[in-house]
Amino acid sequence: MVNEGEGGPSGGHGGYGGDNNDSDTDGTQSLAFRVMRLCRPTFHVETPLRFDLSDLIVGEDDDDPQSQFRRLLQSQSSTTTDLTYTNRFLLHDDHPSDAMGLPGMLVLPQSFGAIYLGETFCSYISINNSSSFEVRDIVIKAEIQTERQRILLLDTTKTPVETIRAGGRYDFIVEHDVKELGAHTLVCTAQYSDGDAERKYLPQYFKFTVSNPLSVRTKVRVVKETTYLEACLENNTKSNLYMDQVDFEPASNWSAVLLRADSHHSEKSVSASREIFKPPILIKSGGGIHNYLYQLKPLLDESAPMKFEGSNVLGKLQITWRTNLGEPGRLQTQQITGNLITQKEIELKATKVPSVIILEKPFTVCLSLTNLTESKLGPFEVLLSLSDSQEEKSLIGVGLKKMALPQVEAFRSLNFQMNLIPMEAGMQKISGITVFNTTEKKSYDPLPDIEVGLHMFLSCYCWSSNWSNQKHY
Repeated sequence: MVNEGEGGPSGGHGGYGGDNNDSDTDGTQSLAFRVMRLCRPTFHVETPLRFDLSDLIVGEDDDDPQSQFRRLLQSQSSTTTDLTYTNRFLLHDDHPSDAMGLPGMLVLPQSFGAIYLGETFCSYISINNSSSFEVRDIVIKAEIQTERQRILLLDTTKTPVETIRAGGRYDFIVEHDVKELGAHTLVCTAQYSDGDAERKYLPQYFKFTVSNPLSVRTKVRVVKETTYLEACLENNTKSNLYMDQVDFEPASNWSAVLLRADSHHSEKSVSASREIFKPPILIKSGGGIHNYLYQLKPLLDESAPMKFEGSNVLGKLQITWRTNLGEPGRLQTQQITGNLITQKEIELKATKVPSVIILEKPFTVCLSLTNLTESKLGPFEVLLSLSDSQEEKSLIGVGLKKMALPQVEAFRSLNFQMNLIPMEAGMQKISGITVFNTTEKKSYDPLPDIEVGLHMFLSCYCWSSNWSNQKHY
């Protein structure tokens, strides 16, 4: 770790430390802090040219692994003690990792390294007595300062350290879950009594910067009444990330399902119980990406009309991962918003359409008109407005051209019926059913088109008492 002054190697604690040269401290201080970062080691990777000794002598033509000469070379290389370490360039059948350049050694970090959002910062702090006399009653404090807050990590005010002998030290470990980006300062202070019983104060400051390990980009698309959320995760670190969990937590009025491209069946709702074991997803270092697709649907109670607020908050992502040697990390995104949903005043929908419709004979369509506001609406007029450009009408209404409906209470529904006559066989659409508010003098969106297939239009001559023997199209 590098502080405001110069830093130097900290030794074998897997970190980087330094003595403070801050102007607040003078040369008469008996104590000094040493800060080292605790982190896991890394694999030592070698990339030498490794070879099979027999390939150099015998050549590639002798491809029989059981030949006498090959067996002789193998026995020599395996039984001879190699004090010069020349065998490090040889491929061994019993060590498959040789070809990958992994000798099996671990390396402690030689620098402070990067700290990322969502990780746990763990630091080993040593306060050293460099004087020739003993110091007493040491009160130690360690805290993290960010642009927004101060977080106390250690305070020995109630239980001060009794003594630190000359040349001795007192060690402790602090941890902090990193939840903010940008500049951070680890502040270490000590109050103590030196050999002359003089009370002294020692502050030291160690600065570091927190970066973002992941770039999360989202896109929201609406297809009919279904909303799709695409989340793209990009790895900004220098190590591979293994994603344990990328879950979307929908808002209270939404449900979410994770869609997978390699499966015909979608996963269950993300709020349902997870699998006991799920292999992690690898996102490679230095810009590797992975995409997730979620299908969102609004939660509406079909049994009774509900007030719909029109909120565009969809939810947030919960992300957990591990690095190569299992160091965990966790992030939670801000609320993801979609397109602002406009609140409808009324909803007109068809509740029942006959399964069999006979050409040139009336049929009934059952409709429902729902008031989605907090006040009364109406009275209304319902009419079937067909396009004037059609030379021949495929559907015509029966009875009055306009149907009068009374007022509808707030969050209530009114059921009614319309009679229509089909004039053409084949694929047709029931469309153009419109509602007009006679009080406010305005029209609402018409009923969505209802397609009626060929199997629903039957000519009169196809109808007979021997119904079970007929073929219907």
